[in-house]
Amino acid sequence: MNPESSAIRQELLRLRAQTETQATALDRDLRGLFEASRSSNADDEHDPEGSTIALERAQLTAVLDATRQRLAELDVALQRVDDGSYGVCERCSRLIPAERLVARPSARTCVACANRR
Repeated sequence: MNPESSAIRQELLRLRAQTETQATALDRDLRGLFEASRSSNADDEHDPEGSTIALERAQLTAVLDATRQRLAELDVALQRVDDGSYGVCERCSRLIPAERLVARPSARTCVACANRR
């Protein structure tokens, strides 16, 4: 593995570890919210605080799902580094600009192909 690929791999591993920590914390928070709502007699449909417990659960679930999706995308990016296809558009086979990879390290398509979706 060349030095550039090694540096990219290390950055992806750092991002993955950070994302995994976030997912673990979100999962813990969601479990705590479920536990709290089970042991509470609160009427979450008429919560005077504004947001309902159900809404809070839905929002937390959505954020956790997005975080897990990011983990999966980072895993694919790591596989692409290992097989030498990282930074190459999956659709047109052109190089993905470095700026795009900095902004979105798990990008699998160039900007032009991403805009065609």
